[in-house]
Amino acid sequence: MNVIQLKEILRKVRDGVLSPETALEELKVLPFEAVGPSHVDHHRTLRQGIPEVVLAEGKTREEVLQISRTIYSRSGRLLVTRADEEIYRALAIKEARYHPRSRVITAGEEASKRGFVLVMTAGTSDIPVAEEAALTASFLGSRVESVCDVGVAGIHRLFAQRGLLEEANVVVVAAGMEGALPSVVGGITDKVVIGVPTSAGYGTSLGGLTALFSMLNSCVPGIAVVNIDNGFGAGCLAHRINIGRCG
Repeated sequence: MNVIQLKEILRKVRDGVLSPETALEELKVLPFEAVGPSHVDHHRTLRQGIPEVVLAEGKTREEVLQISRTIYSRSGRLLVTRADEEIYRALAIKEARYHPRSRVITAGEEASKRGFVLVMTAGTSDIPVAEEAALTASFLGSRVESVCDVGVAGIHRLFAQRGLLEEANVVVVAAGMEGALPSVVGGITDKVVIGVPTSAGYGTSLGGLTALFSMLNSCVPGIAVVNIDNGFGAGCLAHRINIGRCG
């Protein structure tokens, strides 16, 4: 449940359209609802502005379905990360869309987009993580554009995007291997840069640790860094910064 839905319930009670008893029935699942072994946090949007999102990884198929259906039935919105197409088909939510590259399911995202979040990748192999960030920020209500494969091996490709860098409120940069791109981007723009280390790379990339350490040790001041492959976290942070800059 979000602020608009809550205000609508209260307005209907005030105007006598909805009885207090019926309103109580609609509100009784706040702040959370027990669903199997889980406690679904319906209050999260009201409390912090971002609804509960379902991480499919580590859950049984039935748990993902139960939690997802409960969230969607109460809010009309749903974001599921690290999901497979089998879960998407089993959900049978007409509005839902499955994004196979990032393994994300979306339904009921904000129709009105604000500001501008730019998502960039160093290489094509970083696209799955970058897409998770882009879909998350867009779902929450940010206008998002993506530019892929502009890494340091061909730095001229990045400079061709200077116009977008100037327009954006915040830039998400996903990079594996040595993870150098966020530092380069941070050195040519005054916009907030969020580095997302990815696990793409050979042996000594150590599953993304090398990129993570590189970003954390950047000599460019003010770069934020999220965890390895955490496109969702980057998308949430980017959205909050973007909306904050929209006033």
